[in-house]
Amino acid sequence: MVFGTITQPLPPIEVKSPRNSWGVDLLVSNGGFGLGTFYRHEYSDHLSGFIDFSISESKDEDEKDYVNIFGVSFTPGKVNRFLVMPLYVGVQRRLFKDDIMDNFRPYLNAAAGPTLIYVFPYNEEYFKALGRGHPEYTFGGYVGIGAFFGSERASLLGLNLRYYFVPYPAGIESLRDSYKKQFGGFYITVNFGSSW
Repeated sequence: MVFGTITQPLPPIEVKSPRNSWGVDLLVSNGGFGLGTFYRHEYSDHLSGFIDFSISESKDEDEKDYVNIFGVSFTPGKVNRFLVMPLYVGVQRRLFKDDIMDNFRPYLNAAAGPTLIYVFPYNEEYFKALGRGHPEYTFGGYVGIGAFFGSERASLLGLNLRYYFVPYPAGIESLRDSYKKQFGGFYITVNFGSSW
C-alpha cells in the first residue's frame, strides 16, 4: 500500500507589466532637430497618460539657405531664429492589443498645453544671440500615431509620427516683413526609455 499526499496544481503566476516609463525623444522636422523628455503612466492595458517637454528649431517655410565661397551658410532676409518649447499633457490609446503580438504595440496619441517660443536675432553668432533673445507664449498641441517595439517591457524603443498645431496669431517676424504665425508642423519622433 502506497501512501502519499494529494497535491493541488499551483495557481498561475501573474506577471505585472511595468506601469511607469521615463525617457528621451529625438525629434526631426523640416524646421530642424529637437530633443525632449517624457514621463508616461499606464492606467490600463489600453490607456496611458503622459507629460512631455521638448526643445526644437522652427523655420519659415519661405527660407532659402545658401553657402558662400568660405563655406558659411546664410539665409537672405532672415531676421529671427526660433526655438519652440512645448510642455504638454496627453493621452495614448493602444491599438489592436488582442490581435497583434506584444513585440509591436501601435497606438494613437494626442497632447496639448502651453508653449514657449524663444525668439533671438539671426544676424549674430548663434550662442551670443541666444543671450539677446526674448520669450513669447502661446498654446498648442499635437496628434500622432506610433508604436513601441520589442518584447522587453523594462525598456522602451518607439517611433511616433506627430503633427503639431502651435499657432501664434499676432505673428513674429521671421524674414524681413514676413511674420510667422504657425510654429508647428510634421515631426518624426524616436523614443528611448525605461519602465518600472
